[in-house]
Amino acid sequence: MDTIDDYIAQADVKVRPILKKIRALVRKAAPGAVEKISYRMPAFALQGELIYFAAFKKHIGMYPPVRDPGVRSLIAPYAGPKGNLQFQLDEPMPYPLIVKIVRARMKENAARALARAASKKKSPRSAK
Repeated sequence: MDTIDDYIAQADVKVRPILKKIRALVRKAAPGAVEKISYRMPAFALQGELIYFAAFKKHIGMYPPVRDPGVRSLIAPYAGPKGNLQFQLDEPMPYPLIVKIVRARMKENAARALARAASKKKSPRSAK
């Protein structure tokens, strides 16, 4: 698979609309994000890795974890092993929460980018 379209096309027919909607939500929430396939999953990058999602037999997995305390309390019921999120396919998909996750990840990435830029300004360049 080279594209998110390829990934969605090979997914179970019942899961495809969910994957398409998640993709659309991420695109809308993060219009500057770049789509790609990474670790064999659909992924978006914006100032670093933004979000990955994948279809499994009984759930949609979402990675990486969110650090924002306000969002962490909302995602607690979906916490899976190793910090991933698991949205069960036999339950309503929490689309508004997915948008909050994307926005929180965007803020985290922006803060890291600012910190990196600030540390580069402070570090002396070696003379050559």
